[in-house]
Amino acid sequence: MHDDNLKSKVDIAALPFSQACENNKQPILEVLQTELQGFNHVLEIGSGTGQHSVYFALNLPEVQWQTSDVTGNHRHIVAWHNAYPAPNLYSPLAFDLAHDSVPVSSHSDSGHLNSSHVDKPYDVIFTANTLHIISWALVERLFALAGEALPVDGKLIVYGPFNEHGKYTSEGNQRFDRMLRAGNPDSGIRDKEDIVSLATAHHLLLCKTYAMPANNQLLVFQKS
Repeated sequence: MHDDNLKSKVDIAALPFSQACENNKQPILEVLQTELQGFNHVLEIGSGTGQHSVYFALNLPEVQWQTSDVTGNHRHIVAWHNAYPAPNLYSPLAFDLAHDSVPVSSHSDSGHLNSSHVDKPYDVIFTANTLHIISWALVERLFALAGEALPVDGKLIVYGPFNEHGKYTSEGNQRFDRMLRAGNPDSGIRDKEDIVSLATAHHLLLCKTYAMPANNQLLVFQKS
C-alpha cells in the first residue's frame, strides 16, 4: 500500500517536513513489515514531525501506532495526523525522556483518532534518529525505560547512524558528527558497541542489524 493518492489531496508544503523522514520511510517500513509480524502495539518515542507515524500506520494496518514526543512537537504531529488519519494511529502522548516514565496509552480519550481500541501493553518501542541528538545520559535512560516497559520477547527497534568499533562508517557520518557536536557537545553519533552493551544491561539483546541507506542502520533488540 502507498500514500500516493493521499499526497494528491494534501498540500505537503503546508506541513512540517523532514527530508530525512521522506527518504528513509520506505526502507524502514520494509524492515518493520518483517519485524512486527505477530506484534500489534507500538510506542514511537520522538515522533518529530509525525511523518513516519502516518506512513507506517497506513502501511501496517494491523499495528496500533502510538506517537509520543515533548509537547512542543505535538502540533507538528497532529497536523500530519489530521492530513492522513488512520484508525490505528494515535495522537501524541507527552513524553520527555529527562523527566517522564514511559507514557501510558489512554485510547479512550476523545482526542485519539480511534477511541474504540482496547488498551494493551506496548510490545514494541520504535525510535528513529534520536540517539545521536539526545545526550548519552538520556540514551541510558531510554534503554532503562524500554527494558522496564517491554514484556519478555518485546522489541526495541532503533534507527540511525552508528560508529563501528569506534570508527565512522563513512566520511559523511564523520562530517555529520562534527556538525552535531559543534551545535551541542552532548550530541553525536554513538558507538554501536556501547549501545549493545547498554541494551544488554537492561535485558535487551541485539537480534538483528539491518544496513540502511545513507550509512544508517536499524538495530532490533528483543527483551530476554
